Amino acid sequence: MNVTQIQTNVENLIAKIAIGRDAINRVSTDCDFIYDLLLAYHIPKASVARLQKGGLNLSKIEGEIAWKTKLFFKSFDDDDDPKSRDESRLYDAMAALKTDGKALKHAPRFVVLTDLVRLLAYDTKMAETLDIELLDLPKHYDFFLPWAGMEKSTIRTEHPADVKAAEKMAKLYDEIVETRLIASLPEIHNLNVFLSRLLFCFFAEDTGIFPTPQVFTRDLKDHTSESGQELGQYLDTLFEVLNTDIPLRDKALPQNLAAFPYVNGGLFRNKHSAPLFTKRSRQMLLDCGDMNWADINPDIFGSMIQAVITPEHRGGMGMHYTSVPNIMKVIEPLFLDDLRQEFETAKGNVNAVKTRLALAQLLKRIWNIKIFDPACGSGNFLIIAYRRLRELEMEIFKEIDRVNQTFTNQFTGVSLENFYGIELDDFAHEIAILSLWLAEHQMNQVFFKAFGRANPALPLKATGNIVHGNATRLDWETVCPKKPEDEIYILGNPPYLGARYQEEQHRKDIENLLFSLTGYKSVDYIACWFFKGANFIKNYNAKLAFVSTNSICQGEQLSTIWKPIFNLGIEIGFAYHSFKWKNNAKANAGVIVIIVGLQNESSLPKFIYSQQNKISVKNINAYLTSTNNIFVEKATTSISKLPLITSANRALDDGYLLLNDNEKNDIVLTYPQAAELLKPVVGAAEFLRGINKWCLWIEDKNLELAQSILPINTRIEKVRDYRLGRDSTSGANPADRPHQFLKMKLAKSNALFVPTVTSERRDYLPIGFLDSQTVIIDPNFAIYDPEIWIFSIISSRMQMVWLRTVSGRLKSDYRYSSTLCYNTFPFPPISDAQKMELKKHVFRIIEEREQFSEKTLAYLYDPDKMPDGLRQAHHQNDLAVERCYRSKPFESDEERLEYLFKLYEQMVEAEKEKGTLFEVEKKGKKRVKKS
Repeated sequence: MNVTQIQTNVENLIAKIAIGRDAINRVSTDCDFIYDLLLAYHIPKASVARLQKGGLNLSKIEGEIAWKTKLFFKSFDDDDDPKSRDESRLYDAMAALKTDGKALKHAPRFVVLTDLVRLLAYDTKMAETLDIELLDLPKHYDFFLPWAGMEKSTIRTEHPADVKAAEKMAKLYDEIVETRLIASLPEIHNLNVFLSRLLFCFFAEDTGIFPTPQVFTRDLKDHTSESGQELGQYLDTLFEVLNTDIPLRDKALPQNLAAFPYVNGGLFRNKHSAPLFTKRSRQMLLDCGDMNWADINPDIFGSMIQAVITPEHRGGMGMHYTSVPNIMKVIEPLFLDDLRQEFETAKGNVNAVKTRLALAQLLKRIWNIKIFDPACGSGNFLIIAYRRLRELEMEIFKEIDRVNQTFTNQFTGVSLENFYGIELDDFAHEIAILSLWLAEHQMNQVFFKAFGRANPALPLKATGNIVHGNATRLDWETVCPKKPEDEIYILGNPPYLGARYQEEQHRKDIENLLFSLTGYKSVDYIACWFFKGANFIKNYNAKLAFVSTNSICQGEQLSTIWKPIFNLGIEIGFAYHSFKWKNNAKANAGVIVIIVGLQNESSLPKFIYSQQNKISVKNINAYLTSTNNIFVEKATTSISKLPLITSANRALDDGYLLLNDNEKNDIVLTYPQAAELLKPVVGAAEFLRGINKWCLWIEDKNLELAQSILPINTRIEKVRDYRLGRDSTSGANPADRPHQFLKMKLAKSNALFVPTVTSERRDYLPIGFLDSQTVIIDPNFAIYDPEIWIFSIISSRMQMVWLRTVSGRLKSDYRYSSTLCYNTFPFPPISDAQKMELKKHVFRIIEEREQFSEKTLAYLYDPDKMPDGLRQAHHQNDLAVERCYRSKPFESDEERLEYLFKLYEQMVEAEKEKGTLFEVEKKGKKRVKKS
């Protein structure tokens, strides 16, 4: 049972209900809604039948169902006039059930109430409520997915105060920069330090660190003029006071400044002069102070860093601020869900002695946990992990008090000394230390409210476990020592940096660490963190999880990265499929990411998260699917004996062999004889957007003619100059024949055009036939003179599923590969009758395209605009292609992919048994890849 099936089942159920409505808009009373709903989520028919007959129903009240651990249901269906129906009875009933515990007596997952017009439901585990019109249920089908064994992952929303604070500080920064024209990195660094001190002061005056509420903002307002001229000097003096212990302060210090405490902790240690202020920037500073900073999460410091550092500097340092909801996607499956489950189990013990013992063991476990972020930035992951552990610890203390019927006298055992980090940027490194302390202070306040005591706030105590350095070069075990009693969780959001975006230092880091791996030069920079992390957790009570771009689980680098990791005895314990997010930092961009969790091999279930679903599987391979650990290797010929696909004609011309319509017409108008030297040329843009372009196609026999035409001869010479200016890696210098493409290939009858890059939004790869006079240009692919049915395979859903999984990407778009996608695509031998069937569907697709000849292919293959006829033609083609694999239709892409991987394994094994090896071209030579 998959999500698509469930959604269809719910849609069919609601359609039946809609049809059953009579003239007064009621559902017919004979609709056994709840039983049909359970069946829609694949609850066994036998169980539903027993429930319907009363065997599993623990309630004896008519219209109620109490099914242990599954459901409490109550129907309010009656014969009342719907115009006078009272919806409040639904809400009153739900409130009463929650209050008196009747509905929760048998621990149902869902409480469902309906009058067959409106539906209320409550998820007791997630504490979520659904309140909808019954006919809108298909839009919310995912609410009940736990019935089908698909657990919902929790997603928390940002605190609005964080976003508002980030925006206000960013505006203040922009105003200061605009006023002073700050541009150099040292000046920006000084301004960042200054703003971090402001943030601390705002936080301190609202959270009890400073002796009086609003003392900092009020003192600014009372002791500086509206012009802002002396504000900078005042702040310099105040920051020096905060860095001086009280016995060492000047006796003549004004009373208002003497009232501020000694802070220490290194925040105010170094002198950084405050910037000059204007009336406008002073008011913006006071506006920031008027906010209630007690509501701010300490991870606001991370948002501030991204808000104030220039984009160039931010990209260079590899900083990626991650919001709280996305951090939770890492923390929860990595360790928090497991701790919470242990807590729930401990609470469930009937014997009080066993409960106390289990809770004591859980506390000991929590206190021995070490959290390590080897690319910690300003400490966001460490902060949120610390807060969640403190929150769980307090819940445990409360449960101990409940069992013992007393009040605990314990302080927290969750120490900042167990939180470790590495950060390359010196400023972010300092902010991480400070942010952790602020998080500790906030949690101490929460602890005080709950238990009536807390450790003193000041002076700050420096935490020495955040190391300034290069994580790819440092010994992680020196930073975060391993002890037998510890369990260690490594997490974070390391810098991604694909090969083309790496600077020399990044390439040196990769070479230093991964030089022994074949293909290491093409891997993303983040591979260093996965490789070092895997070696760190090997044979130890430790796990890791990193946020990453999805490219590490696609394309050529996949084998380079994951083979050596799996060979260590490491497996993927959980994974989030690709998703986009935008964070609360200023001018942020949406990034497509995955989350990959690693652990030592075990027989325990693994989990794949997709959107809000959590699916238990036996294995997760490097492609983040639930099939066996398999690596698709590049191949120079098709393992399925499909016709040869080749890269198209490469110009290497700096654009001089290519012409637009105007350039072509100008030449032909003056030199009619030039027409035979010109051919239409098609690349991805021309093919998808219907753009006309031409090229010079000069056979050697026509060279003299070409040179006699001045504008053409000029272009030829420009090509010669361009090629001479480039290093030639081939034996023959292409500058010797500047009148031609490096490759000169035309079809005899037709060519099948396959674009190299296609949008991630498309459901199908847009391909097409071109005539024998059209030149296909690199970097696209061509299959010259193929049989028609080949079109059917490449444009199928099966091919698209394979493409999405094994090929690489260009940014977020899919990048088609001949050696990694086409040649490795597993397709079984088929009969002539099957080929004729596929051919029929090809013609149907082409006919549907011709119905909209005025539209471009980019328009026709936009999933939001695709005509219904074309979509249906592709769907029928999909079914025909899938019948080539098996008679039973596939029910999901996951099922398609699992089948393809198994077939690929079988085909590779068959080739090995025959003694056939894949050959991979490299630097003009062929080497045998035995794998």
